[in-house]
Amino acid sequence: MSTPTQWRTSSRSGSADQNCVEVRSTGDGTIRVRDSKDRRGPVLAVAEASWHAFVGGVRAGSFGEK
Repeated sequence: MSTPTQWRTSSRSGSADQNCVEVRSTGDGTIRVRDSKDRRGPVLAVAEASWHAFVGGVRAGSFGEK
């Protein structure tokens, strides 16, 4: 289990008017994801293991454009 964290945005994100998400660990094995432009909007809850698998897939290029 991880320690709860503050919301964070990728260092690769551009300015606030671009498409980006913020993530945070809740400390209970869940990662929360939200739209950085709509911080009061819906929040997606994802199991930490699933989030890490997704990020690994992104880094490996598994989700390239078609």
